[in-house]
Amino acid sequence: MTLLEKTAEDAESAEIYQRKIRTNPRNPRLFSADSQIGAEKIMLLTQERLITAEELLKRLPEDRRGELVKGEFVPMSPAGHLHGSIAMNIASQLWLYVRPNNLGKVYAAETGFYLFRNPDTVRAPDAAFVRLERLPEQTEDGFFAGPPDLAVEVISPSETVADIEDKVIDYLEAGSQQVWLIYPRTKTVTVYRSLNDIHILTQDDILDGGDLLPGFSLPVKEIFT
Repeated sequence: MTLLEKTAEDAESAEIYQRKIRTNPRNPRLFSADSQIGAEKIMLLTQERLITAEELLKRLPEDRRGELVKGEFVPMSPAGHLHGSIAMNIASQLWLYVRPNNLGKVYAAETGFYLFRNPDTVRAPDAAFVRLERLPEQTEDGFFAGPPDLAVEVISPSETVADIEDKVIDYLEAGSQQVWLIYPRTKTVTVYRSLNDIHILTQDDILDGGDLLPGFSLPVKEIFT
C-alpha cells in the first residue's frame, strides 16, 4: 500500500468514526443547532420511558421493588443479611425511643417517600422517622407524601459515590432535616444535617438525634452488633 493509499484509508476511517460519534445519542455534542430535530426526537423517546409514582404503585409487588429517580425506575435487589441486620438495629432503636415519647412514626425499610414531582422521585430509605405534626397530612395509602424528617441509609458495596451523593442531595433538597449514612465495611456513620454540616462517627462515638430527636442517643458500635 502506497503512502497516498494509506492516507486515504485513514481519512475514510476517521470520517466513519466521527460519523458514529456524531450520531451516538449518548454523545453530549449531538445537540448542535443543525441537529435540533434529532435531539427533540431523542428527548421525546426518553420522556416516553419515564413513569409516574402512581404507575409504579400499580405494578405487581415483585415488579416495583426499587426507587423512582426523576421518573426512571431503578430496581433494587434484596438486601444481604448484614445489611438487613444493621437496618433492623437502627430502626428498632429509633422505634423504642419515638413510640413511648409520642414523637411521630418510624418507618421500616422500603417505605416509599415522594420527594419530587414531574418527573417523580420516590426514595425508599432503610429506616425513616416522621414528626407527629406531619402525620395528619397523609390522607390515603400509598407512598408518603413528602420527605422523611430523618432518612437512614445502610450503604451497600454496589453503591457508587455518585449514587450515595444523589440520595443525600435528594433528601436534603426535599426537606429532610437529617440523613444518616451507615457504612458496614468501616463501621462508621456519616450524619448530614445539611451539605455544610457533616459529621463522621466511629465506633467510639455516640449517635444522637440533635434537635430533631432530642434525648436520643445510641453508641455507634451497637448498630453493628
